[in-house]
Amino acid sequence: MTESINNALAKLVNHQQTINHIYFANNSANPPLLAYQVNFPRIEIILEGKQQMLWADKDGKTIEKTLLTNDLLYISAQSWNKPIWTTPVTSLSILFGKQQIGMSLLHWDGTQLIPHGQVNKPRRGPRVGTFIIQALTELNWQNQPLEQNQTAYFLIQSLLSNTLDLLNVEIETSSKTTSLFEAIRQYIDTHFRENITRDFLANMFYISPNYLSHLFQREGKIGLNEYLNHIRLEYAKSLLKDYDLNVKEVALASGFKDSNYFCRVFRNKTERSPTEYRRQYHSKLLRK
Repeated sequence: MTESINNALAKLVNHQQTINHIYFANNSANPPLLAYQVNFPRIEIILEGKQQMLWADKDGKTIEKTLLTNDLLYISAQSWNKPIWTTPVTSLSILFGKQQIGMSLLHWDGTQLIPHGQVNKPRRGPRVGTFIIQALTELNWQNQPLEQNQTAYFLIQSLLSNTLDLLNVEIETSSKTTSLFEAIRQYIDTHFRENITRDFLANMFYISPNYLSHLFQREGKIGLNEYLNHIRLEYAKSLLKDYDLNVKEVALASGFKDSNYFCRVFRNKTERSPTEYRRQYHSKLLRK
């Protein structure tokens, strides 16, 4: 599936397909429930179909648009976006981590997300992409909206071109298993609210389910389900603190499909029920 991601990028970089619109999410404050928000810059490109998307501009105004084929959303570090999965859509997600770039090709068929490929490339040698991202950050400090800034458009094109270059270069790494583990962990950290299973991740990264479990035990010294539950529980704690949701809503929003299982895991890890955790947290706030 590397070839499909490669082809999608190549068509945009070589102008076989033209990016219709570029939008920018530039605000980290007050993300809505189920929004995506990570520490690194990201790009979302609609390859086929359309998708309703929410994000905030640098002034904190919430933007809601339907992104069409070849529309692109650049999400700066710490900023949020919220895709709404309704109509069928195929999208390419690119995450610019400190050590590597992760590219995911996903298809929503109207009922579920289907993985079409995942590629991760180490960021080695000259940090061209880092300099481009820094230039985009500096442009954001100006008063002119980035959507109307021709320089921002060329920088995005350069960032895609640099990503394609990295995709086509074979880079030696000290440990391919460690790199693979970090790539899977990075994907979980971003997509934990979705219906992630061992088979889903194995298909996404082209490995067997058994090897995936072995990889987590070997590299992370933790089981896959244990790690996934840990990430989901930390998010659930933030929801219990900041949102007035019932326990079932918190469970579903955190990626747990069974609220009873969520409560068992929560009590096992915290020695409290979700309701007790929320009550004790707000009790401490009142005493301050």
